[in-house]
This record gives sequence, structure tokens and C-alpha cells, in this order.
Amino acid sequence: MVTYSPISTATQVPTLQSERLILREWRESDLAPFAAMNADPRVMEHFPAPLTRAESDTLVTKIREHWAARQFGMWAVEIVGGPPFVGMCGLAVPKFEARFTPCVEVGWRFSPASWGHRYATEAARMALAYAFEKVGLEEVVSFTALSNVRSTRVMERIGMARRTEDDFDHPMLSADHRLSRHVLYRISRDEWLNRKAL
Repeated sequence: MVTYSPISTATQVPTLQSERLILREWRESDLAPFAAMNADPRVMEHFPAPLTRAESDTLVTKIREHWAARQFGMWAVEIVGGPPFVGMCGLAVPKFEARFTPCVEVGWRFSPASWGHRYATEAARMALAYAFEKVGLEEVVSFTALSNVRSTRVMERIGMARRTEDDFDHPMLSADHRLSRHVLYRISRDEWLNRKAL
């Protein structure tokens, strides 16, 4: 069961909590571990390149701006009774143009030490619940490089489905880039509610 905190007028970021995870507002103390995660080649294997500390810090600034503008975004994730920061998960509006945009995507990024516990699946389910039950979205998508099997398994576990005709070449990557080909997964509000009712 997910619990919601009220949205603060100062931060406009709600806290979501399950038995194992807390999705919360970003803190200054998250910046260093987030930068370390973004510099790790294992974490960034399916991204064009690792991030520098400045790029990582800028990403957090953009996440905060996204929350202020949209009333949803990426949360910092911590483990209940455990590490105070293990990654991020949440909702975002992609900035590139494709045949399926404009849209809202659910995404995640976790430190290798937290892999293997299905934290991404649990956090993504919480984000989807927020998207459909609080924001009122009609559909959420998720996408990743064709080679990123770990993430596509998460997409499938949270009830998203892929149609091969939706696969696309990422417009921000060259056609011959190793990560150019992407898969697209979708889930509608009705599909989410039907799964919840089971």
C-alpha cells in the first residue's frame, strides 16, 4: 500500500511511501551519491555517456524545475530504515519530438548496490499510481535502448506492453549510434485500474 503526504506549498513535492521505499523531495545531501551513480559506467551503460558532477547537479536542478512547472517529476528514492539515497524514479515529459509525443514517461535509475531487490519495480508502481490516481493522466509510456533488458523487464512487471511497431530511433542520437534503436512501452489509465482490481 502506498501512502501520500500532502503537497507542500514550498516544495510542491509529495512524499510517497511503501513498506520498503520512500519517494521524496531531493536534498542537497543527495547530490554527491547521485553524481557518483551517474558517473558509474554500469549505471550509464544504456545512456550515451556518464555524467560529470556538474552535469549531474544540473540534472537535479532540472528535476526541481520540472516539479515546479508540472506538479509531477522524478523523486529521490531511499530505503525505509536503510540507505538515505539509492536512486531516482518518477514521471517526466520528454523534450524530443517523436510520433508518440507529447507524452509522460515513467523512468528510474538506481545505484548498483540496490540492484536485484526489485526496488525499481516497486518505485515505478508507486509512480504509476500517482500518475493515474493523483495527476489524472490517461496514459504513461516508458522507453529505453533495445539492449536494456533490465529496464524492459521492469516495464513488463509494472503492466506496460510493447508493440514492435512503436519501436523507434531516438531523434537525439545518430542513426548509427549503438543506442539509437529504442523500444516503447505503454499503459493506459484503464489498463492500470483493471490490473489494480485483480
